[in-house]
Amino acid sequence: MYEATFAIVDSSAYARPTEGTDCRVELWCNDHADLLYVAGSAVEALLSQVEEDIGIENRIRGDGDAIVITSSCLKRHETTYIERYLESHDCLLLPPLRYENGAKHCRILALESASLTALYGDLVADGFAIDVRSKREIGAPSQPSPLVTLDDVLPALTARQREVLTLAVERGYYDLPRATTTEALGDELGISRRAAEDHLRRAERKLITALVSYLY
Repeated sequence: MYEATFAIVDSSAYARPTEGTDCRVELWCNDHADLLYVAGSAVEALLSQVEEDIGIENRIRGDGDAIVITSSCLKRHETTYIERYLESHDCLLLPPLRYENGAKHCRILALESASLTALYGDLVADGFAIDVRSKREIGAPSQPSPLVTLDDVLPALTARQREVLTLAVERGYYDLPRATTTEALGDELGISRRAAEDHLRRAERKLITALVSYLY
């Protein structure tokens, strides 16, 4: 069995608003409506676009994220989606679909490596712009969730959050005892202590929230 991840340039109502932002959309399709998980610093602007293009039936807003039920399914508004190619190549689409950086990220499962190659060839021939992010053989399961990859677990951090978190690790902020302070981190990055702490807390919250469900 083989799994591949394709990043497909996409102009849909879910991909387009993520371009140039740190936002991401995870989609579970239910034919008549979509269930979305939306996260990032520009969630409200993204939801406004979804409301305009697809319609929103209900939403639950969090701190930097949201769960959304749309009024209709994205497929009713699009003509160029890849699902119709899957059956002819004996491939399966593994939910959720993920939209970020203006692209749709699809995890695809096939019994044979050649099926993924043929699927890719047909999509490219029909004008899809595809970046193959990964392709691997799946052997005997060694953990309860053999299809989970780091891409699926790790959340999207903003560039500044990554910068502050990386510097904090490098300077020993998480050592015991701590080798630096948030004030020193802020000084090195040219931002205030309060801003450095805010970026760290937001990055930590995203990472801990994403990883905690895999501790059991």
